[in-house]
Amino acid sequence: MTQSSKHAIEVRVETQYVPEQSDPEAERFFFAYRIRIINIGSAAAQLVSRHWIITDAEGKVEEVRGLGVVGNQPLLRPGESFEYTSGCPLPTPVGTMRGSYQMVAEDGTRFDAPVSEFVLAMPRTLH
Repeated sequence: MTQSSKHAIEVRVETQYVPEQSDPEAERFFFAYRIRIINIGSAAAQLVSRHWIITDAEGKVEEVRGLGVVGNQPLLRPGESFEYTSGCPLPTPVGTMRGSYQMVAEDGTRFDAPVSEFVLAMPRTLH
């Protein structure tokens, strides 16, 4: 068994523009994102922290680091998943997020679970 198949996390993302929490005239655009984290490896692993890189349409980058997600540090056994919803305000109607979750496996191995870049976009702003 390879190390990568032992320690493997899949991350799925869905995004949504939230008009009720946005104010385009004040350059405030709010997006919700739902994340599903799935342990596809053969070892249990705990999510201990997160790192986000958020980029707006003007190229301004903000990095966010913190413990856990939405107040949780879930332990995922093989085949288990954890889902949560969070949000991100932007000063532009389009932006991107990418990052990683820092994991610790039951054998003490630390590894990152990458989150591929995803787009935050107000409806009808992208073709």
